[in-house]
Amino acid sequence: MTTITNKAQNPTAHLSPEDIEALGAELDAIRQEIIDARGEKDAAYIRKVVDVQRKLELASRATLLVSVFPPAWVAGTVGLSVAKILENMEIGHNVMHGQWDWMRDPKIHSTTWEWDNASTADGWKHSHNEVHHTYTNIVGKDNDLGYGIMRVDEEQRWYPMYLAQPLWNFLNACFFEYGIAAYDLELGKNLSKPKDKRPESFKKAAKATLRKIRKQATKDYVVNPVLAAPTGSFLPALAANFTANLVRNLWSHSVIMCGHFPEGVETFELNSIPEKETRGEWYLRQMLGSANISGSKLMHIMTGNLSHQIEHHLFPDLPSSRYAEAAPKVRAVFDKYGLNYHSAPLPQQVGSAWHRVVRLSFPNGWLATTSAKNLPSQLKLLYAMTTADKRKRRVMQRLLESAASKKEQTLAA
Repeated sequence: MTTITNKAQNPTAHLSPEDIEALGAELDAIRQEIIDARGEKDAAYIRKVVDVQRKLELASRATLLVSVFPPAWVAGTVGLSVAKILENMEIGHNVMHGQWDWMRDPKIHSTTWEWDNASTADGWKHSHNEVHHTYTNIVGKDNDLGYGIMRVDEEQRWYPMYLAQPLWNFLNACFFEYGIAAYDLELGKNLSKPKDKRPESFKKAAKATLRKIRKQATKDYVVNPVLAAPTGSFLPALAANFTANLVRNLWSHSVIMCGHFPEGVETFELNSIPEKETRGEWYLRQMLGSANISGSKLMHIMTGNLSHQIEHHLFPDLPSSRYAEAAPKVRAVFDKYGLNYHSAPLPQQVGSAWHRVVRLSFPNGWLATTSAKNLPSQLKLLYAMTTADKRKRRVMQRLLESAASKKEQTLAA
């Protein structure tokens, strides 16, 4: 993976400025068609999902009151896991995008919704809606590219610490809601400053996030287990809540990885983006910077319809339940303009995303030039690169990239 402008073959080189604007007009027409068709059926859908989620969570927590019995523990844990996934993915994420604001229902509105997550709604909406969706996959502008802790592009300079990024990524997946909360706060950036130089906005947001975490932890790890204590179910209920949060975190992390990080998803250089990006140019960047997950209707609901990540990035404020309807029309636009519509089943996309994380944890070209036969010498080279100073490391990196390029040319011949 490298930024699109530095690829040997730019997948958009065949498009003229007129093509890009025509493409944008066609996508605008798809969007407007759905806007015009929104109505009671859509409102009934989201209200039903909210109702099902709340009843499922209540029933699951009630079941956990007797979770000392294994069947009750399993049923309560599975139900609570599903309820948390539904609340985060199909409800919270989409409501806070403003997808249902047109209903003018104060109970299901982006300005009033607070989700079951460590991040505050306001903090998440800024980092996600305003930053990520505006600067999608622009290196240096979109912090969702690796969340500031991973190397996700070949043009990012390699440092020895990146060897551990598969472990970081796994730990981030397990505690994803807290990772996102820290990311929303730009915690590393702000904590690196002296206390007296940290902006008031950060201090205020940090206090709000801590209040939110305390509230969520109290509900999951105090109230529910204490209510279960009379039946001897305190520890089982505590474990069930932890497990449900873990399942929700792993699932949401996997879905987001599939939409943004598989091999073949494009990234962009900041200096390649026009100062006044047109609607068509913005659409094109969303098309190439996202990937879909193919699957059943149930799988789409459980992903919050982020299995239609391409459609979501094109139309983030349209009802998620409409993405399946828009997908064939969007794909037809891809085909018409000779662009790759990146879609694959969940296991394939998860595997591809993790492959990219692992591949880029090593210096460019190291995996490509490594085989079972030369593994000992390659490990020695890797050790040398991790212990060398910056200047020597860059020299070894260039030699490694040259060797990988020669191997690629030989295989191609």
